[in-house]
Amino acid sequence: MNTARSLRFATAAAMIGLAAPAPGVGTAVFAQSTPLSEVTISDLNAAFASGSLSSEQLVSLFLARIRAYDDQGPRLNAMLTLNPRALETARALDAERRRTGPRSLLHGIPVVLKDNVDTHDMPTTAGSILLRGSVPPDDAYIVRKLREAGAIILGKANMSELASGVQMSSIDGPMLNPHHLGRTPSGSSGGTGVAIAASYAQVGIGTDTGGSVRGPSTSNGIAGLKPTLGLLSRDGIVPLALSFDTAGPMARHVYDVAAMLSAMVGVDPADPATAASEGRYETDYTRFLDSGALDGARIGVARDFLGYDTEVDWIIEAALDRMREGGATTVDVRYPPWLLDAKAEFYQTIRWREFPVQIEDYLATLSPGYPRTLEEMVERAKRILAPMPDGGMPNPTRWSFFEQELDGGSLDDSEYTAMRDHGLPLVRALLIGVLDGHGLDAIVYPTSPTRPGPAGVYRGSSAPNPAPSATNLANLSGLPDLIVPAGYTGDRLPVGISFLGREFSEARLLALGYAFEQATRVRRDPVHAPALEGEAIRR
Repeated sequence: MNTARSLRFATAAAMIGLAAPAPGVGTAVFAQSTPLSEVTISDLNAAFASGSLSSEQLVSLFLARIRAYDDQGPRLNAMLTLNPRALETARALDAERRRTGPRSLLHGIPVVLKDNVDTHDMPTTAGSILLRGSVPPDDAYIVRKLREAGAIILGKANMSELASGVQMSSIDGPMLNPHHLGRTPSGSSGGTGVAIAASYAQVGIGTDTGGSVRGPSTSNGIAGLKPTLGLLSRDGIVPLALSFDTAGPMARHVYDVAAMLSAMVGVDPADPATAASEGRYETDYTRFLDSGALDGARIGVARDFLGYDTEVDWIIEAALDRMREGGATTVDVRYPPWLLDAKAEFYQTIRWREFPVQIEDYLATLSPGYPRTLEEMVERAKRILAPMPDGGMPNPTRWSFFEQELDGGSLDDSEYTAMRDHGLPLVRALLIGVLDGHGLDAIVYPTSPTRPGPAGVYRGSSAPNPAPSATNLANLSGLPDLIVPAGYTGDRLPVGISFLGREFSEARLLALGYAFEQATRVRRDPVHAPALEGEAIRR
């Protein structure tokens, strides 16, 4: 156990000892109780209102799971940092609830953040040893909104370093998939995906540049949303490519995705992209959730992304049957071959050029002693060739991208400006044209056309042989994409289904995803993170 992990373990153990167990929770006294992993934010609010649960007790339950499965047991390695004031904050929010009532649906609800989202009171490292210990000057805009809503930031999740490359950080190594320790949890929001699947918190935040919310959502068997570009502020998020970057909520239940999204929207002067959301966002997405929403819906099926894994195909076809049983009409759609052939090149043209400039803008906000340029990051990384005595390790796959990013061109060259000004709008117009031409509410496809692959293998959109995934089309177009669990393969690996829609159609996508979730109810707890004794919730 490295020094950082030892400290975190000790902190978690001490924090858990500060709170008594919830009275009667999980005991035979209350015959009607629900496993912690199955309760929604609505259920938790009902338990808070009845007095059968406090936020302090809820935080303690989640900390116990982190202790059992991250610091001990399978050591899933999902968390980098725990908030030492989480229980103190929970107690204050419990007292506030008693005095004046809840601030919002998220009052007293524990949240984990991907470690590229700034927090003024905890380090934000983006999973890189080059930024170890860096505490930003203030919270990211979405973190500020979450705190104002009464959410508790429980901790920061492990991630693919600087949101790219293999599913590991140089801070604390790889994350493990709780459904199968030898299979990938996917990246780059892998730590958040693992943490939510293993019930370390009620909800989490990931970020998505080419599929980094959606890959971990499907690989870990949870729900997740890549919102419309501009719906959520990117202020205070370590950038990868701002033309594509967005944060996104991740949860075990679609209701919780909707509740979390509601708390984070808003026009932020620090992020000009959010101006497009003015008058187009909702402050309560939960009100659109409807178990009958599939009735009368027209759903496109992107057939280009089937045919790569027999079991995934079977699950998706069964999912389509359930949609039709719910009253939906399905329509097969195909994308033009040029788009399928060129989408990775479109993505890389923007991605390689933006990172060097945008990461340096972020580095300029950090305390003295941290790198200020990408060249300096390369220089420091080349001195780390073996595991370090005080924790941390080399990450050559991610670090090898540094030089490609430095040599990738500039924001002034014609290839970049042509792609930004014409290529990306072309993709958006084509996808909206497919939606409009067929009168579709959404286009569905397997989030990953194959089951989660072997751990430690890089299979991203810039890998030599990328998986034929459609996820980066949502980034190229800026359109929203909702992931919902669809089923499991014969070897118990999760499969997710994506609902792609028009700009700012999150309310409709969440309604459709919720209806599908309620009709199928296929989410299961991971075999390597089962329920602990005494953690069920009485509502």
